[in-house]
Amino acid sequence: MKTLLALACLIVLTACGSGGPPPPDWKTDAADLIERYKKHALLGENTLAERYFQQAVIATGGAGRVADTARLWLVRCATRRAMLIDDACTEYADLARIESNAADQAYHQFLTLRWEATDVAQLPKHHRDLVNAPPGTRPALLAKVEDPLARLLDASLLVMRREADAATLTLATETASSQGWRQPLLTYLKLQEKQAATQGNTAEQMRLARRIQLVEESLSPPMNKPSDPQTHSTITPAAISP
Repeated sequence: MKTLLALACLIVLTACGSGGPPPPDWKTDAADLIERYKKHALLGENTLAERYFQQAVIATGGAGRVADTARLWLVRCATRRAMLIDDACTEYADLARIESNAADQAYHQFLTLRWEATDVAQLPKHHRDLVNAPPGTRPALLAKVEDPLARLLDASLLVMRREADAATLTLATETASSQGWRQPLLTYLKLQEKQAATQGNTAEQMRLARRIQLVEESLSPPMNKPSDPQTHSTITPAAISP
């Protein structure tokens, strides 16, 4: 989560390891709240996540900070895109017309797949390496990304760009699973289930359906758990290379 954590530090201008006088309350509040947003969004606790995000926006907005508020929206967009949600980052773009900087703009272009127009030098190194690599070699770079959220984001962007292969789905699935991030895990398991069905791999399809059931049950209150143990994905998979 280092990339988004670093961005969050930049967003709220907190003294992340820089020493000096303590930052004002609105900065520390926004930093804490955006981290809470990411945590609960990845867990699939969407109502709680949105509550924390809106509180973060109130903290920066209450200080009249356009650029800081814009960067909060950028973190939200990055988190959602890591979960394979096609967020266009429009709220960031609207605020960035008033006040922004080169690093924010490059990250926005990276998130919205405009890699040819991205100022690559402004990106973190692992994102830089991904953008600079020839398209056919990009999936192989994912395993080298140490930070799990950055790895998941890179994998999701490759899926969106239709440059992912089956190994990309597996890596993204197990990255989300290892962190307990239920929301992206469920999405990737359903993509893998669809892929197994397309290939006629019944055993793998059944194994994935069982994993999907476990995740869905963890997201549902006990009284709302489905009585039918079979769970089927309705997500249409992106084009995956063989």
